[in-house]
Amino acid sequence: MQSQRRDRHQARARVLKALAHPSRLIIVEALANGERCVGDLTALVGDDTSTVSKHLSVLRGAGLVLDRKDGNKVNYSLRVPCVLHFFECIDLVLSAAQPATQCCTCQERVQ
Repeated sequence: MQSQRRDRHQARARVLKALAHPSRLIIVEALANGERCVGDLTALVGDDTSTVSKHLSVLRGAGLVLDRKDGNKVNYSLRVPCVLHFFECIDLVLSAAQPATQCCTCQERVQ
């Protein structure tokens, strides 16, 4: 049981680490609006294609995005779009000036 718990925590940490970069957060938010190709994401992030491809590889490895070949292009989409709800929770944490009485999506009461 303890081993399964540790494995679960390590898997969660991999997902959080994959999200722990501003460029990858930009990519995930952009994919919330639908499938995008590497070229679109490169222009949006402002890095070179190689760097954006590495970010996408990290996100894909963590299970956050899917890729689909379309001729010479590779298109990416969110595998689990509800990950965006997590951003809403983070925004609540960051807005300490505004006390919250309920969590954004899970409707849990907060202190």
